[in-house]
Amino acid sequence: MTDRLSKGEIRKDAVQSVVEAAAGTVGQVTTILTGAVKDVAGVLGGFATELFEIRDSSRRAREDVDG
Repeated sequence: MTDRLSKGEIRKDAVQSVVEAAAGTVGQVTTILTGAVKDVAGVLGGFATELFEIRDSSRRAREDVDG
């Protein structure tokens, strides 16, 4: 005897597969975006640190010249 799936069960399985694929894709995209935001924040923080160091170096150089 062969088991036959009803049209409703076939549709349910198809919808389930689509939802699972969509959830996996959303998870992957979220991971990528989270990593990108983290990387951008790190780069901008490094840039801000450099700006502070340049400002301090300029201030010290002016103090040396003004003496």
